[in-house]
Amino acid sequence: MAQLPISIEIPEKNHGILTLFLGINLLLTFYLPFEFESMLKSMTGFGKEVIETPFRKVTVEIRTLNSKQLDLNLRTSQEFREKEASLRSLLSKRLQRGKIDFGMQSESTGSLSAPVINKELAKHYYNEMVSLAQSVGQTDFSGFLPVIVKMPEVMVQNQQETNPEEWAMISEGISRAIDKVDRFRMEEGAILEKDVTNRINMIGALLQKVTPFEVERPAMVKERIRKRLEEWGSDAEIDQNRLEQEMIYYLEKFDITEEKVRLKKHLDYFVETLESPQSPGKKLGFVTQEIGREINTLGSKANHAEIQKIVVLMKDELEKIKEQLFNIL
Repeated sequence: MAQLPISIEIPEKNHGILTLFLGINLLLTFYLPFEFESMLKSMTGFGKEVIETPFRKVTVEIRTLNSKQLDLNLRTSQEFREKEASLRSLLSKRLQRGKIDFGMQSESTGSLSAPVINKELAKHYYNEMVSLAQSVGQTDFSGFLPVIVKMPEVMVQNQQETNPEEWAMISEGISRAIDKVDRFRMEEGAILEKDVTNRINMIGALLQKVTPFEVERPAMVKERIRKRLEEWGSDAEIDQNRLEQEMIYYLEKFDITEEKVRLKKHLDYFVETLESPQSPGKKLGFVTQEIGREINTLGSKANHAEIQKIVVLMKDELEKIKEQLFNIL
């Protein structure tokens, strides 16, 4: 059993505290060194895989870009056309959204896939050429064969059908290519998450800077009203009760407490949605609309130059967040 390097007498009444302390240290030891993987994914990705079977070499290449909906473009060799429906289903399920370009090209290998001569067509060409030669009095037909084999569709590629075992190998390769795209998306997503999180935190920090100026606003409004009254002169009859009511109404109208509270809640909800295991791209877009609405209301009600400057900075950060959201899955 391992022993503590220093022997300390612990009173029995403090054993519970010691147990809690050791438990916290154990958690920190095991969990702090690890970095938790980001759940956010970009819509930009790339994956390539080369699959070699007994009959062919298949190259699979997948590129993805941002798009509001699923935009899937497949380019496959002739022998894989019948598999396109299942490929579309697989790609839409695994990659979900974005502009996806999927290419799968096949290169035949082995003797079974070597080109063969279409004998019937070659004979037809030969007979036609012999007939033509005889009609013009030519009797030497020895040079016809080299010409015939170069004629259209005489040499044809032997298309080896894909058997279930071979397609299973190709399917595994396609799955690996999709995995590479997914890893690429997650790496890009981690960068995007860090950027938008920093910008959301910046908006929150700017919101905190509003508070000192908010305290000045009631005094500024009262001073502005007093100056207007002084401009009217001492002869003006003023109902003090009505004046106080109007001042209270005016101050309540420009109160921004509710906007600040709602904006803070939207910022917190944005971060919460960002950590969702589901694809949060569209949902984050809706949250940023609400954030923008509160920032605009804050600016229109502020009636204070310094607060207006803060609002402009908030809008700038929000626009940069919106730009990044276009590429979040």
